[in-house]
Amino acid sequence: MSELGSVSAEMAVWDEQSVWSQAANNLKRKIGWARAASLLLGIAAAALGTVAAQTMNWNETVGKSAAFASALAAGLIPLLAGRLGATTIENWTRLRSVSEAMKHEVYAFLAGVTPYRTQEARSALTGKIDQLKADSSDLLPHTTGITPVRRELPAVTDIASYTEIRVKGQISGYYRPKAEWMGRRAATARRVQLALGALGALLGALAGAFGLQHAAAWVAVVATVGTAISVHALAAKYDYQHIEFTRTAAELQRLLGQRRLASEGDPLSEDDFVNQCEQVISILNDAWMAKWNTQ
Repeated sequence: MSELGSVSAEMAVWDEQSVWSQAANNLKRKIGWARAASLLLGIAAAALGTVAAQTMNWNETVGKSAAFASALAAGLIPLLAGRLGATTIENWTRLRSVSEAMKHEVYAFLAGVTPYRTQEARSALTGKIDQLKADSSDLLPHTTGITPVRRELPAVTDIASYTEIRVKGQISGYYRPKAEWMGRRAATARRVQLALGALGALLGALAGAFGLQHAAAWVAVVATVGTAISVHALAAKYDYQHIEFTRTAAELQRLLGQRRLASEGDPLSEDDFVNQCEQVISILNDAWMAKWNTQ
């Protein structure tokens, strides 16, 4: 990559980062859609199978239609599972990793820390991005045809602005909101599982006390739905992400506190401060991606 016309190297990298970020988001949406569709199809297959068994005697057409729909739903699940394979997850996490690495280099360049303190800073930036792309060349097809979202470069010019925009911005604008959102999703999943457990117990009690065979048949369906939701929440890693986003926000806040205290006597070097902050962000990304790749 090189400067083109009036486009600076840093702006070219910022545009490149947009492309890789969009590519990662596109693949993530496909994975999310496949996972949600698999959940719904599993629930539909269980429910429609029970409907078929209960309606076949009084209306054969309805019973056969429900049985067909149940079999179709069950048959589609393995097809969707192919979109959730290890290769797909790995490609998504690697796209995200490259995108985040590019973002790291842009912020380090704008803050003016090592290795961007010399006259050759732009060349150094260009070289690092070229190496990132070379190491991930097998992912380039995912970026084909994606147009960069036009954005201004972050208004970072020194350590002070890096602290405000990158570090504090990540804490208040990303990690804490994400932690809260993941916490709510995890809590919702638990409430739904609890409600389904109570419903299953009620249906079982009705079947046992009053001999309602129709109710007994639905106990298994409710149990299946509850299991499917539990597996979905586990695959989405709501609890894990809640903990990791919270931990990362706290660690960045700790580094900010160290920086404030150090400025009064024994300051952290600018390079060390930026490197530590970026390492915290990188550790989250690496751990998060490793977790996804071992599902």
